[in-house]
Amino acid sequence: MLSKNKTSYDSGLVSEFLARWFLRFHGFKILESRYITGRNTNRAEIDIIARRGNLIIFVEVKKRKNIEIAFDAISKQQIARLRSAAENYIMKKHWFGNARFDVITVCGHHLHWFKNAI
Repeated sequence: MLSKNKTSYDSGLVSEFLARWFLRFHGFKILESRYITGRNTNRAEIDIIARRGNLIIFVEVKKRKNIEIAFDAISKQQIARLRSAAENYIMKKHWFGNARFDVITVCGHHLHWFKNAI
């Protein structure tokens, strides 16, 4: 699927595309992709924001060799920024339903979905 000369940025974009497709397959509507908040401050980017019924999920997508390395790539500082960005999004959209943080890892040809992961 990916040639060896692809950058990690390109590989990440492909992984996010696969994750969005996967979520759509599971009944989610994609609300935002690569949602960025806090420009010029403590900036955060949420890879995917999706909704199904009364649930919004904020999804971090990681492409790594294995699941452990993928989770190790999510720092405490990044989690704090993601939570802040999600709170900002919820307030901005006046969302009163349920919300959670999920992680989707792409390891080789395998996609793994971890609900309530961070």
